[in-house]
Amino acid sequence: MSRHFISLAEHSPQQIKDYLDLARHIKLSPAAFGDACEGKTLAMIFQKPSLRTRVSFQTGIYQLGGTGIFLGPTDIQLHRGETIADTTRVLSRYVDGIMARVFAHSDVVELAEHGSVPVINGLSDLLHPCQVLADLLTIQEKKSQLSGLKLAYIGDGNNMAHSLMVGCALTGISVAIGHPTGYAPDPDITRQTEAFAKQSGATVLVTEDPKEAVAQADIVYSDVWTSMGQEEERKQRLARFTGYQIDATLMGHAHSDAIFMHCLPAHRGEEVSADVIDGPQSVIFDQAENRLHAQKAIMARLMGPH
Repeated sequence: MSRHFISLAEHSPQQIKDYLDLARHIKLSPAAFGDACEGKTLAMIFQKPSLRTRVSFQTGIYQLGGTGIFLGPTDIQLHRGETIADTTRVLSRYVDGIMARVFAHSDVVELAEHGSVPVINGLSDLLHPCQVLADLLTIQEKKSQLSGLKLAYIGDGNNMAHSLMVGCALTGISVAIGHPTGYAPDPDITRQTEAFAKQSGATVLVTEDPKEAVAQADIVYSDVWTSMGQEEERKQRLARFTGYQIDATLMGHAHSDAIFMHCLPAHRGEEVSADVIDGPQSVIFDQAENRLHAQKAIMARLMGPH
């Protein structure tokens, strides 16, 4: 198993299953893991803010018996004044693990390359693996299985889409991405996903037709159309993404017992209608809670006793 958690692609299907099993045990019996990271310190680097990432990691390391140190943009500035290599070498002398929420994926890769402690990708412009581990845990809880299901993601082929594609393909979930013209997932990620799907028996569909993507889906997933750092594109994106809102009509193309998922924050009336996200098929808050349990599993595995 990788000593870092940068991408789900670095893990085998069995290793992902092991993480999910551990997350489930931690969720059911949190007290039993109260000393899993006793005396350990997690440095949390944030180039961009986040409600779920900060609170779930800081609460999680505390519940495992350790301490989290928040390092925001005013506390530490990667690339400015000190190289990433020097930053991670220094942090490695002080802490037992590093979680980084960054813009450039290369930054989190470089932190892992030059440090001597585990590095966790809390989000980069390419991937969001912690979110997808929590999503897989949620799907498993709601559907009692992973392999054989179909997940449809509608919207921008972004970091969220990329990690969903990889995580689904590795665990046998067929994945369909419905995206507007010009917003397809990264071709390398698509090729990688297709290779994983071939091994797991899943299928991969990338299409500009949202109805085709959602057809017979067990899980329908959405993300914001304009992410942090893309504010100047907002007007253009709203125009280009017209027709890609997940509403009751689009949900009607999925299975009748399909669940709706969203990584949050959400913009009701844009990527999803209020009646869907606040309706009976929505599992967004169970999904958000599972960030805590999944990330505790990551920290316990990477930073705990071996």
